[in-house]
Formats: sequence, C-alpha cells, structure tokens
Amino acid sequence: MKMFGLQNIWDSILQYETLLRSPFFPVLFSITVYLSFCLPFVVLDALSPRVALIRRYKIQQKTSVSWTMMWSCLALSLYNHAMYIFPLSVLHWYWRPVSYTAMAPGLFQVIWDLTACLLLFDFQYFVWHLLHHKVPWLYRTFHKVHHKYTSTFALATEYSGAWETLSLGFFAAVNPMLLGVHPMTEMLFHMLNMWLSVEDHCGYDLPWATHRLVPFGLYGGAPHHDVHHQKFKSNYAPYFTHWDKLFGTLHSD
Repeated sequence: MKMFGLQNIWDSILQYETLLRSPFFPVLFSITVYLSFCLPFVVLDALSPRVALIRRYKIQQKTSVSWTMMWSCLALSLYNHAMYIFPLSVLHWYWRPVSYTAMAPGLFQVIWDLTACLLLFDFQYFVWHLLHHKVPWLYRTFHKVHHKYTSTFALATEYSGAWETLSLGFFAAVNPMLLGVHPMTEMLFHMLNMWLSVEDHCGYDLPWATHRLVPFGLYGGAPHHDVHHQKFKSNYAPYFTHWDKLFGTLHSD
C-alpha cells in the first residue's frame, strides 16, 4: 500500500475533511471534475474547423460544434446541478453524514472495487437506456432531450432533463454504498465514471482513447456511442459491449 503512495494521497485528502463533509462538496466536486474533463475537448472543438490534424480524428467530420451549442449544454448542466443535485446533497448531508476512515485502501482492492462499480453501473445504464428507447412514452417524456444532438461533443454529455440526471446519478451514487467501497475508491469511481462518459460523447476517435487500450473489443468508447446517437436503435450500454452483444443490439456503423 505505501509502495504506491495511496496512504499518503489519502492523508492529503483528509486534510480537507471539513470541506469533504460539507453539503457543498458533492456538487462542487461533480461540476469541477466534469468541466475539467470537458475542457480539452472544448479546445479541440474550437480548433478542429481550422486544424486538419485535429479534424482527422473527428468521428463525424462534416459536422462542427458552435459556441451556441456548447453554451446551451453548459447552461442546462449548471441548472441541473443547482436545482437538483445540490438540494439532494443537502438532504444526504442532513440524513446520512459522511464518515471517513484514517486508513487508505489497498491498491488491488481499489482496482477490484472500481471494476465492480463500473460493471454494475454499465448494467444498470444498459437496462435503463434500453427501456427508454423501447418504450415510446419514456423516450418522448424523458430521454429525447439527450438526443437533440446526433453528432456528439463533450458538453452534450450531461445535456439531459431532471429525470435522466437524477436516475442515472442515483445509480452512480448508490453503487459504491451497495458494494461497501472505501471513500477514496468512491471518489475515484465518480471521477472515472465522469471521464468515461465525457470521452463517450467527445466525438473524437483518438489514438489513446480507452476503447483502443482495452483489448478484444470489450469496450466501445466514443465510436460505439456516436453510432447510438446517429441511429438510436443500437449500442445501449455506456461503456462495455457484452450486453449489446448478448441482446443483439451491437452495431459498429
């Protein structure tokens, strides 16, 4: 454990325990991490119309992202955080105060727990997503908002209504509690989950993208999810490909 510095990292985090226990922390953590992950892709979107090297990696090369589109997505994301996520954070802070252990988790325990949280969320999202496309009322009422843009870009990741924001946020929040993971692992899971979600929607097939690092086509990545936004009736799982393969909903183009 000490070899990999996890205890030192956790000790450094615990220096800010007052902030961590604050009802403001979850919403500040969420919006800060999300926008930090979006920023590199916002830069790519701004440069891609003029830089051929960047545009060559864009999945839908004939499309572009306007500042109006980005501001619209950002405004809705900030609104959802202020109107829904923050009040729920206050309620959680009041009814279930957070407690932090002094000991950091072991490295292999972190890897195991992160994998478990991610696989569980992937399954929950797949079922939720499939239902919201197969049941017309659910699609029209809740999920259609997210499909406004058929060409994905990073800031469109959280372009969704209240129900979608809260229900998928509930899965992400409750899974670490169900699996009993360490608070440090929970933070890492939320960061990993947000990064993968942003990368899924980024609109670029970059050489170092996650789907290129995971072997045997087990992970779909941005090309996988971009097809979903174009064709609507395939690729329902957010990250991995096994559920779409099992249900016959996996398409590559």
